[in-house]
Amino acid sequence: MTKAEIINELSAATGLQRADVGVVVEGFMEIIKKSLAENRENVYLRGFGSFNIKHRAAKTGRNIQKNTTIQIAAHDIPSFKPSKAFIAKMDKA
Repeated sequence: MTKAEIINELSAATGLQRADVGVVVEGFMEIIKKSLAENRENVYLRGFGSFNIKHRAAKTGRNIQKNTTIQIAAHDIPSFKPSKAFIAKMDKA
C-alpha cells in the first residue's frame, strides 16, 4: 500500500478532503522522523508498534568487485517493532 492509497482510504473512511488528510499524514510522518532523527527519542504507538533507533557498530566490509576491504563506520538506523496485539492479529489473518 502506498501513501496515496492510505490517504484515499482515510479520506473515504472519515469523509474529509484528500488534501486535508494528506497534510495530516505528512505531518504525522514528519513528527516521527523528527523524534527519531533530531530528538533521538523512540516513538511508541500502543496497539500498533514502536519506532526505535538501533545502533550499528563499526565493521569491516568487502568490495567484491575490487577485492578490497573497507571500513564501515558506526551508524544509527531506524527500525520498527510491531506490538504483540498487531502480531496476534497477523497470526489470525
